[in-house]
Amino acid sequence: MSSRKTTILKELINAPEILVMPGVYDCLSAKIAEKIGFKAVQATGYGISASLLGFPDIGLTTMTEMLNHTKNMCDSVHIPIMADGDTGFGNALNLIRTVKEFEKAGAAGINLEDQVFPKRCGHMDGKQIISLEEAILKIEAAVSSRSDKDFVINARTDAIAVYGIEEAIKRGNAYAKAGADLIFVEAPFREEDIERVIKSIDAPVSINMTDGGKSPMLTVSKLEKWGAARVSFPVTALFGAYRGIFNILTQLKEKGTTRENPEMITSFEEFVDLIGLPAYRQLENQFLTSDVLMEKYK
Repeated sequence: MSSRKTTILKELINAPEILVMPGVYDCLSAKIAEKIGFKAVQATGYGISASLLGFPDIGLTTMTEMLNHTKNMCDSVHIPIMADGDTGFGNALNLIRTVKEFEKAGAAGINLEDQVFPKRCGHMDGKQIISLEEAILKIEAAVSSRSDKDFVINARTDAIAVYGIEEAIKRGNAYAKAGADLIFVEAPFREEDIERVIKSIDAPVSINMTDGGKSPMLTVSKLEKWGAARVSFPVTALFGAYRGIFNILTQLKEKGTTRENPEMITSFEEFVDLIGLPAYRQLENQFLTSDVLMEKYK
């Protein structure tokens, strides 16, 4: 397999088996996903907006904020990360810059959606979408602006919530014809709708399984059986982290200690191993003088 993250991601999408990509929202969640063994991850705009700013996913994060945060995540792991480019943060000209910048930042691909800017989470009410003509031109602009042909353009349509499933299928096929590598149909309402879009779009199809969202939660095996190329779980890690932090801090507040339930937190040793402290100690031994090391560690 290639060592280039773009090519790795494209090969995983086009492979016979479904690609499972959990949503990650910071370097720590990305590193945990890599440690567990996931082959690729999705940067979740919902999670980044919540964790970085404490804001809902309604288009309040800027391109620069998303870019810098995603670059840090890409630098922290060895597996491919698909970026969340929202609408490209404007029209086709804004989108061109967005694609170029995220590609330079180390992302292996990018989500680009057909919502009106500013966008909102795909499972929220109140969505609006741009015209089919404008959306096709934006996908063509994205394809033409990437320097690496394997940088994955994941074209997302939110048409189901606005105009229904027929429009979503129409747009999915149009975006594929415009050059998108992956078609992401957001928030089908029914199980049969999910199966239909997977089988009716002549391209690799991605489906989101959003905990508590508008789509029914299906198993990975069922989606694979229907032919889905990728499934993303955008908020699973985020919501799990919320519950874990809430529970351990509640215990601290109520009992004044966390000693009674040590299983609720990781060990200091496991955590520093995850974030790479042993590797930095090796670098210290290699590149710091013996006098400095003696002074630091006695």
